Amino acid sequence: MKLYTRSGDAGETGLFGGERLPKDDPRVEAYGDVDEASSQIGFALSLLPETATTLSEDLRAIQHSLFDLGADLATREGGPYAEKVRRVSAEEVEELERQIDRYSEEGPPFEGFVLPGGHPAAAALQVARAVCRRAERRTVTLSRAEKVNPEILRYLNRLSDLLFAMARWLNQQQGVSEPLWKSR
Repeated sequence: MKLYTRSGDAGETGLFGGERLPKDDPRVEAYGDVDEASSQIGFALSLLPETATTLSEDLRAIQHSLFDLGADLATREGGPYAEKVRRVSAEEVEELERQIDRYSEEGPPFEGFVLPGGHPAAAALQVARAVCRRAERRTVTLSRAEKVNPEILRYLNRLSDLLFAMARWLNQQQGVSEPLWKSR
């Protein structure tokens, strides 16, 4: 099997089920941003210190969930492959909430707006957070035009909060102070 198919050379891509869409369709934009968030998480993973094993495991699990979420977005409900795709569930959102609570409790107290930065992996997690917010906005746009699994929006909203909490936790673990925002 070759990596390239040439089927996208005219600016279209295929959903699960075979339907073709322009590459700038809101559905494609949404799952493309989810893919970018997962890639950014992978970059953050490559920068993690070896001692951050739990964080590494949590981030790998999130990457797997993001692939499922992307497949959920790339498969219309009622389409030919709809029953073959695992849909994002409320339980997955609740798991993110448990992780947010854990990383927040173990991390530094919140004392104001934090500027992204610190340890390189924490800075990469902050970029992943911003990309996740973009994916959420694109999914909101899509949801105005078509039916979207509502758990996707909840998942992306919680994930951006979790990535923020993880970045703050990591900075604390590495003894790196966080720059706080100060209005000029």
